[in-house]
Amino acid sequence: MTPAPDRIPIVLLGGTGYVAGELLRLLAAHPRFAVETLVSTSRPGERVEAVFPHLTGTAVGGLAFQPLDATERSFTRGRAAGIFAATPHGATAALLDGVLRRAEAAGAPARAVDLSADFRFADPGEFTAIYGTPHGAPQRAARFVCALPEHHVGEPPEHAAQPGCFTTATVLAAFPLLARGLCAGDIFVSAVTGSSGSGRAPAAQTHHPERRSNLYAYTPLAHRHEAEMRRLLAAACGGAEPEVAFVPHSGPFVRGIHATVRLTLRHPLTAGDVAGAINEFYAGCAFVSAGVEPARLADVIGTNRCRLGVAARGRTLVVTSVIDNLVKGAAGGAMQWMNRLMGLADDTGLRQPGLGWC
Repeated sequence: MTPAPDRIPIVLLGGTGYVAGELLRLLAAHPRFAVETLVSTSRPGERVEAVFPHLTGTAVGGLAFQPLDATERSFTRGRAAGIFAATPHGATAALLDGVLRRAEAAGAPARAVDLSADFRFADPGEFTAIYGTPHGAPQRAARFVCALPEHHVGEPPEHAAQPGCFTTATVLAAFPLLARGLCAGDIFVSAVTGSSGSGRAPAAQTHHPERRSNLYAYTPLAHRHEAEMRRLLAAACGGAEPEVAFVPHSGPFVRGIHATVRLTLRHPLTAGDVAGAINEFYAGCAFVSAGVEPARLADVIGTNRCRLGVAARGRTLVVTSVIDNLVKGAAGGAMQWMNRLMGLADDTGLRQPGLGWC
């Protein structure tokens, strides 16, 4: 499919997972992005609507998944192209590097957003230490910036890496409080995620019978997103990484993350004062808001919004943070980044209403 002259061609790598399905849902209604190539090594030739029936009848439903070499047709000299990588950790770097090389050879100014962990660390050795596998393209790592769009200041980078979903919920809550000097010391996070965060392939501890009517922690104080949280929050602390203690939980629902973030105020403040400071920090940001009422997960499901709820007593501060893990924590955050990389407003194509009841 050849996009109209005012449309930006999009390549999606790893097109059959839950995050890819959310990207396709968002791309179907985007006013400037046109999906041109969908890559899947597991289901080439199948139509999108066969893999994602809920996308039947949309602008992307009739598209077919293609092999990797089909990406070449999306790159034309002098014409910008966007690449989303929704492929597994450890496999993405080499794959994305190869696609970017094709774009460079064609003279196409391509911009990429990685949704895996492969380009979240500027030091490829840090990725290897955390994920236990060699980095697939260490020479490419310096050309990616990993941050939340709300916290990146200055010109857009060449390529972006979307932080993890737990990291997104936590850092959106804590970053303004550290940046404004309102809080100091250790940060404790307890967060519950829905089953979609475990991916499409069922596993012994993640499929529905294990999670239904159940709630349990896993990898407490040892989850790999802790390192991401510390690194991203360091930008709010003059470069010094704060101590983060993180306990993730598996919840009995499909979509969403509910994080409870505990911090220590430097001086006692009311919840209203803190919420006001957060809203002032995020003024001009389309998707983050704070209030004194506890944040409710159902209010953000299906959207790119993050809702923060503030409670304070003396110097003890608790911020509840809710996001849709598949949208703000993944596909929507990546779309927000791609908008930025392509010179569009962050909220382009991302103003969808929530699902309400689900």
